Amino acid sequence: MSRENRLVYSTESGRIAPEPAAAARPKGDGIVRIQRQTSGRKGKGVCLVTGIDLDDAALAKLAAELKKKCGCGGAVKDGIIEIQGDKRELLKTLLEEKGLRVKLAGG
Repeated sequence: MSRENRLVYSTESGRIAPEPAAAARPKGDGIVRIQRQTSGRKGKGVCLVTGIDLDDAALAKLAAELKKKCGCGGAVKDGIIEIQGDKRELLKTLLEEKGLRVKLAGG
């Protein structure tokens, strides 16, 4: 048996695709919108906070602060902050204290 053909594993070739670049989020119009959504959530309502022009790390930090002050859970998905429950009025006052222009969107 030849010692030259004892290749067990190699990373030089294969079907590994290059990692895709992070998609740039569209620029907002400077107005933060808060809407309530229940579709696709088995009747559980969440508040979606959109239009905040921050990078992912700052957005996650802001979401953590909002979740703590609202006393509920949530997540950050694709540049949108999701806060569990109907906390639109509280979110509006918290974001206005930070100097952001806020509108309640939807019904």
